[in-house]
Amino acid sequence: MKNLTILGSTGSIGVSTLEIVAAHPEKFKVIALTAGENLDLLKEQINAFAPQLVAVKNEELALKLERMLSGRKTAVMHGVAGMIAAATASDTHMVVAAIVGAAGLLPTAAAIEAGKDIALANKETLVTAGRLIMDMVKARGVKLYPVDSEHSAVFQSLQGHRKEDVRRIILTASGGPFLNLSGEKLAQVTVKDALNHPNWSMGQKITIDSASMMNKGLEVIEARWLFHMPAEKISVNIHPQSIIHSMVEYNDGCVMAQMGIPDMKAPIAYALTYPGRVPTGVKPLDLTMLSGLTFFNPDIVRFPALQLAYRAMEDGESMPTVMNAANEVAVAAFLSGRIKFTDIARSIEKTMDLHHPRTLSSIEDVIEIDQWGRERCSELLQSF
Repeated sequence: MKNLTILGSTGSIGVSTLEIVAAHPEKFKVIALTAGENLDLLKEQINAFAPQLVAVKNEELALKLERMLSGRKTAVMHGVAGMIAAATASDTHMVVAAIVGAAGLLPTAAAIEAGKDIALANKETLVTAGRLIMDMVKARGVKLYPVDSEHSAVFQSLQGHRKEDVRRIILTASGGPFLNLSGEKLAQVTVKDALNHPNWSMGQKITIDSASMMNKGLEVIEARWLFHMPAEKISVNIHPQSIIHSMVEYNDGCVMAQMGIPDMKAPIAYALTYPGRVPTGVKPLDLTMLSGLTFFNPDIVRFPALQLAYRAMEDGESMPTVMNAANEVAVAAFLSGRIKFTDIARSIEKTMDLHHPRTLSSIEDVIEIDQWGRERCSELLQSF
C-alpha cells in the first residue's frame, strides 16, 4: 500500500490521479489533499477518500470548508503552511506535485526535505530552482518520477539504455490551436480561441502556455534537470497528432519512442507504480486507425516563447526563474483581457532584458527573484 499526498487535487492532474487511486484501492491510500478554491469538488474528494488532512488557499476558504465538512475528522489547514503540512505528512510515502505554477515550489521542496518520493507534474519547480531541487533529491535519497507526458516518455525510452549513449532528447509538441495561424492573426486571437486545445484537456494556465509554446519551453528546461542533459541535446518537434509523446535518439542512430492515446492517466500511473504498470482505463492505441504521423520543426518567429526558454538556460541560473514569473503574470493578464496573445512573449522578453542573471544559493533566493520578475513584468504591462 502506497500512501499519497496530492498537491493540487482539484486540478486536471489531481482529478486523474484520484481516478487511478479509486480504480486500485488495494495499492493506494490518500493521506492528504490540497486545493485552491474549488471547495465543492474538494468536499467530494474528501468524502470519497477520507484524507487525514486537507489544505486550501486561505483562512476564509478553510473556515468555509470546515462548515461544509461538519462531523468529519479531516483536519483543515490553509496557505503555504497548510500545503507544506500536507506535503510532509508523516504517513505519506509519495507526493504528487500537481500545483500549477511557481506556487508548487515550496511544498515540493519541503516534501523532498522530508524524504518523500515525488511524482512531479509541477514543471515550474525545476524551471525556477532546478539545480537546487536536484541537489536536494540527491542529498535526501528520494525518488523523483516525471508525470508530464513528454518527460514520462523520455523516462520510459531511457529504460535499459545508458545515458552516455544518448545523442539527444526529442520532445514532441502538438503545436496547440494556432499551429497554422499567421503572425498577424495571432495578435487577434481571443481567450476562448486560446483555450481550445485540439488534443489535451488541461487547466487554463497550461492551455495558454501550450498555445504560446511556452509550455514546451518550460519542458525543455525541466528535461535539462531531470535527465542531466545540456540544452544543445534537447530538441523539439511539432507532432500535431500527439501520439508519440517524446523520443530519445542514441548515438548509433536508433530512436526509442513512447506512444499512446493522449491521456494523462497513463504517465501518472507509471509514476505512481514504477517499475510496475497497472490498468488505467486509457483506450488502447490502434495504429491501423491512424492516417499518418507528421513531424516538423517549430516556428520560433511566430512562437518566440520557445526560444526564450533556450535563451534563459544560456543566460544564467536565475533567468529561468524570471522568465517563468513573467510568464505567469502575462498569462494572467491575457486571461483577464488586459493584453493581446502576442503580448505574452513580448512582455516576457522585455522582463528578461531587465534582469542581470546570478547563481541561486537557496530556495529563498528563488522566491526573491520570482517576486522581482513578477513586479517588473507587472510594471511593463502597464504600458501595453
